[in-house]
Amino acid sequence: MTKGKKDGTGDPWTIAMSRYRLSPRQMAMARELGMNPKKFGKMAPNRSEPWKAPLGEFIEKGYRKRFKRLEPFTPPK
Repeated sequence: MTKGKKDGTGDPWTIAMSRYRLSPRQMAMARELGMNPKKFGKMAPNRSEPWKAPLGEFIEKGYRKRFKRLEPFTPPK
């Protein structure tokens, strides 16, 4: 019996959320920015790239710069 998908064919957003340890708030920001979750590996820092900010901080900084607000848009219920 298999326990789950191991081939990476699931939702790219949920895979990126767990792989890069992003919060739901950061994922909402990334979606509003129009980022591609498959490209997060290029943006995430590596051991040989200590000057890069962590991916979550990078997303938050880009969001503040573009939208001039701290929280992602949530539609009223």
